[in-house]
Amino acid sequence: MYKMVDKEYIRKLYYMEDWPIRKISRQLQISRQAIRKMIEDTEKPKYEIKKERPSPVMDQYLEILRQWIEEDEKAPRKQRHTAIRMYERLRDEHNFTGGSSTVRQSVAKLKNKVPEVFIPLTAAPGEQVQVDFGHAQVVLAGHEQKVNIFCMRLKHSSVPFVVAFPTERLEAFLEGHVQGFAYFGGVPREGLYDNAKTQVVKILEGPYRQEHEDFSSLRSHYLFNSLFCRPRKGNEKGAVEGLVKQVRSQAMVPVPECENLEELNALLLNWCKKEKSRNQEKWLAEQAQLRPLPVEPYSAAKIVAAKVSSYSLVTIDRNRYSVPTEFVGENLFVKAYVNRIEVLHRNHVIATHDRCYGRNHTSLQLEHYLNALEKKPHAVTHATVVRQLPLPFQQVKENMEQAHGTGYKDFLRVLLLTHEYPLNEIGAAITDLGASRACEETLRHYLQSKLNPLEEQRDPQRQLLTNGIPLITIQDIQRYDLLLQGVRA
Repeated sequence: MYKMVDKEYIRKLYYMEDWPIRKISRQLQISRQAIRKMIEDTEKPKYEIKKERPSPVMDQYLEILRQWIEEDEKAPRKQRHTAIRMYERLRDEHNFTGGSSTVRQSVAKLKNKVPEVFIPLTAAPGEQVQVDFGHAQVVLAGHEQKVNIFCMRLKHSSVPFVVAFPTERLEAFLEGHVQGFAYFGGVPREGLYDNAKTQVVKILEGPYRQEHEDFSSLRSHYLFNSLFCRPRKGNEKGAVEGLVKQVRSQAMVPVPECENLEELNALLLNWCKKEKSRNQEKWLAEQAQLRPLPVEPYSAAKIVAAKVSSYSLVTIDRNRYSVPTEFVGENLFVKAYVNRIEVLHRNHVIATHDRCYGRNHTSLQLEHYLNALEKKPHAVTHATVVRQLPLPFQQVKENMEQAHGTGYKDFLRVLLLTHEYPLNEIGAAITDLGASRACEETLRHYLQSKLNPLEEQRDPQRQLLTNGIPLITIQDIQRYDLLLQGVRA
């Protein structure tokens, strides 16, 4: 043991009194090595812990913390333990008596946590757009549900574009770009993305990616480059990450109540326009540097092959869609857009349906089955495509089937009017005439009079001949009703 000597005193003995190191060591009983360090080092003495201090309160719980950290590796990223949650569990489940700061320090050491350094990033006008999907709760047609919000933000001006979709599949990702670039009126030089499956098939070394072929096709059409964040580092596209939160907290508070997605998207578009006005100066500089849009917009559809079943249906994403019966057994191409399905035969669209989501939905169209019903007329009584028709048609069907044994044939003739007139117009005519009076002849005459009112005005008493039998006009029916009521016409 030796008495601690002030570093300043030793340095003065050496430099001012000219004492040699050996004399200082002998007089003060300090090793010559220690004296040399003090002479050479002008910094403030440092105290370094060579060994971690024991923590009697915490040491017995370290193994529990390690176990929770290991289990978190298999849990969803957003549902892992925070240090505070670990403290609460130790307190409630293991009678821990220490403080939360003690737990935080121990967790940080166990995770070997090093604070991440963030670097401020900027972009020149027209240089970069950032893209991501977010989610939000809305009320559509009285039902609360989650919608997917496609978010796109120009880095320089912070001008946003957002649109709600029922899905975030590939076709929604593509359609979001088509609508976003159209809203901006141009295309930036590059886009920054995360590594979602809609754009990346495989993550390669460093910044390289094997891109989805449809995403590559989109880039080729609009002529922009793609950049990708490091895996699980979505914060690198902070501009659009902030947009997702901003849309939820500003444009969607209180929770929107809309009849459909079209109404919701009108609300979101109005919010985007306000944000554009707020950043008007930077927006004008950015707009001037965007690349012009292509002459034709991109076809934002997923294209798949599908075989037509014996029920004249094609199956897309576990939902079924009808096609004309003459294509049964054939292999066709299907374009799956975010809001519709198009079925093609030799590049000609033969069927179009509203897109179904979920599973096991079937979309049937009457005109696809008319040829088959003509060959099998009795199938009209139980055909699914017939039973899903609006109520006026069901009332006519019931009246005709009750009238006589072959009433189904009369009803088939009503359905065959769809070769000439839209289904909704026939339904409206049934409602106007009344289901009990509606038949092929009266409906045809009524629809012709609606479509050719001038001709009816020139010859209001004109009667059509059907199979040699004069057809009673609507005016005749109205006069007959008045007679039955005892009223002179």
